[in-house]
Amino acid sequence: MTSLTVLLVLALITLAIIIVSSRDMLAAVIFFSAYGLVMALVWQQLGAPMLALAEIVIESGIISVLFVVAVFRTSKDDAE
Repeated sequence: MTSLTVLLVLALITLAIIIVSSRDMLAAVIFFSAYGLVMALVWQQLGAPMLALAEIVIESGIISVLFVVAVFRTSKDDAE
């Protein structure tokens, strides 16, 4: 393993912990999008450029936008 790969794996673990422990839904979605971007870098390091591109488009793009829309459409009164 190269030092870049180790650094990316540590970033993935850190982002996953932040996502799970976040109490703010919008912050969790933003960190989830960052997780997808770091995961795309991991796929690129592993030699799978098409999978990295799919990761960026699907997880960091489409799914993150849908999550943001869902967060803004959910009122704070529903959570309480």
